[in-house]
Amino acid sequence: MSFHATVLTLYPEMFPGHLGHSLAGRALERGDWRMTTVQIRDFALDRHRSVDDTPAGGGAGMVLRPDVLARAIDSVADDSRPRLLMSPRGRPLTQARVRELASGDGAVIVCGRFEGVDQRVIDARQLEEVSIGDYILSGGEPAALILLDAVVRILPGVMGNDLSGLHESFEDGLLEHPHYTRPQTFEEREIPAVLTSGNHKAIDLWRQEEALRLTRERRPDLLVSRKNP
Repeated sequence: MSFHATVLTLYPEMFPGHLGHSLAGRALERGDWRMTTVQIRDFALDRHRSVDDTPAGGGAGMVLRPDVLARAIDSVADDSRPRLLMSPRGRPLTQARVRELASGDGAVIVCGRFEGVDQRVIDARQLEEVSIGDYILSGGEPAALILLDAVVRILPGVMGNDLSGLHESFEDGLLEHPHYTRPQTFEEREIPAVLTSGNHKAIDLWRQEEALRLTRERRPDLLVSRKNP
């Protein structure tokens, strides 16, 4: 059974977006994974098709109504797929979580808009809030595409070489080592000699040391996480 993503959104025309191209797009055409969009506005309760209202307690912006969103969620088949809400206050998306999702049947992804989503529907429909970073987007759609990009690329058969995904940043808790290719000399900069030595043990050691160096310089928090899993 292929991975099936159901995306609840006010802007279904944003999907599949870039995932309709390149390796992910070809995999989508082959049926290696599937995507369905649900227009949240179709479940509005009034003739104006309203989906939001002013925040209780006052304040700026609007809030996505729980009754409308609940109707949209309930229209999706009640299966074992996790229900995710793209939210800046969610748990950070990690490569480990990406692999968990990729090993399952798919996901139901809710794309929020406005100031947020009424907490009652988050609780009532057991939505798992997921964040892609410490910044604010105009809506959950770009975040959903990023999450799906990370998942789809590691599904079986999507990448040309399935081993490609095993030697990347975060797979072993470190940032990835530097890469080089021809020409041998570029603007007086040489490829490190060890990479052209043919000594695979020395190459593996160099890559590991470089990964540690870059992680120590740029993401020391990852080293702390490795020590305290």
